[in-house]
Amino acid sequence: MQAAAVTRPLTPEHSDAFEAVMGPNGACYGCWCTYFLLPPKERAAMSAGDKHDLMMARIAAGPPPGLLLWIGDAPVGWMQIGPRAQVPQWNNPRRSSTPLPDGPADDPGVWAVTCFFLRAPYRGRGLSRVLLKAGIDHARANGARLLEASPMDHAKQSKSVGLFVGSTAVFEAAGFETVARQKPNRPLMRLTL
Repeated sequence: MQAAAVTRPLTPEHSDAFEAVMGPNGACYGCWCTYFLLPPKERAAMSAGDKHDLMMARIAAGPPPGLLLWIGDAPVGWMQIGPRAQVPQWNNPRRSSTPLPDGPADDPGVWAVTCFFLRAPYRGRGLSRVLLKAGIDHARANGARLLEASPMDHAKQSKSVGLFVGSTAVFEAAGFETVARQKPNRPLMRLTL
């Protein structure tokens, strides 16, 4: 029998679990989930260690930048979720996630799901759905009125690293609706809380 899945906000006492999920290379090519935090040139100039330190400082400062997922005692997954203002590059006007007038980036009630990461042995098991369900509850409990995402419609492989933004099908199953399509293959989706 498989152990139960449990999610918790990423607070400082869970920093070690976050590092375990990200692995020694910091997940996607040393990103440490900083992709939507910094302008591309600034991020490119940083080492993986610098990105790790930035994320650790963010966790220490709070509020929690996302949720962690455990299967039994093993930390296995992560989802970045929080107010849009906490992920400034996600709000860039040239992205598929560009904010709409009724969901401005500076509104603390407009939240975003920007990244997923699951350790390789746990991919393809539906755990993104578990994280997203917990994220919806977390956002609602913390005062979000809208929860948005810009997932990928199709990936070349079901376990593609490009799916760090999530799959459109996962968001559709959770009740999200497409509210804009500013780039091919990447809808802006929304759930009203």
